[in-house]
Amino acid sequence: MSTQAAQSPAAEFDSFYTATAKRMVATVYAMTGDLGEAEDAVQEAYARAWLRWERVTAQGDPTPWVRTVAMRLAVSTWRRTRSRLRAQLRHGPAADVPGLSADRVALVAALRELSADQRRAVVLHHLLDLPVEEVARETGASNGAVRTRLSRARKILGERLADTNTRTEGVTAHG
Repeated sequence: MSTQAAQSPAAEFDSFYTATAKRMVATVYAMTGDLGEAEDAVQEAYARAWLRWERVTAQGDPTPWVRTVAMRLAVSTWRRTRSRLRAQLRHGPAADVPGLSADRVALVAALRELSADQRRAVVLHHLLDLPVEEVARETGASNGAVRTRLSRARKILGERLADTNTRTEGVTAHG
């Protein structure tokens, strides 16, 4: 018996979680712009993966499965809480999250202006360095559709981030 050679499912899952959880939260955060929501969705996705671990790993790398589940959970949560957030916004803006640079805040704000499909393509391709073909496979879109989404998203992000830089320079020069 080679029980020493093969990891137990629990040890295999623990290793997978340790290696991927931080990046998974960063990915979902980039999609949603809400760290707490991203953490919740990712934790739930890992819990679901553990319950189906044998089936999830039978197809190879479980990362795309967990990422897809986490993103779907985050979007579902976002839809359910949209009304609640609107009510909260009527009472004033939420306090800034400490430790975020102005550049990061500007990037998250710009990402929020993209369509969900564009944002997902940008996050998967640019933040996770997945090739266009893999992004297409994971999103169920054609390679051409992914390239179009990326091109349009880059244009929007370039404009928004240039606007932010111009405003920042104006405040620095005049403030």
